[in-house]
Amino acid sequence: MNIFVSSLSFRAKKEDLAELFKPYGEVASARIIINRETRRSRGYGFVEMPNDTEGNAAIAALNGSEHMGRTINVAVANDRPEKVE
Repeated sequence: MNIFVSSLSFRAKKEDLAELFKPYGEVASARIIINRETRRSRGYGFVEMPNDTEGNAAIAALNGSEHMGRTINVAVANDRPEKVE
C-alpha cells in the first residue's frame, strides 16, 4: 500500500517518516519529496507498506496527529497517471 503524508515539517527526514510508521507494521520504503532547485523538502512524502491491513491501521492512527510540531495528513496515495507519449 502506498501512503501519502502531507503537512510534514521541513526538517523531517525519510528516517523520521519510517520510524513514525514502524509501530503499525513493516515499512518497505519511506521518502520525502525534495524541491530540485532549492534541495529542500516540499513538505510531503510517501510511505510504502506491503500489508494493506497494517497500512490502513497506520492511516487511521496517524491522520490528524502531530509530528515534529505539525499536524499531518495521512491517506492512501493516488496512483500516478500513465504518461501518454
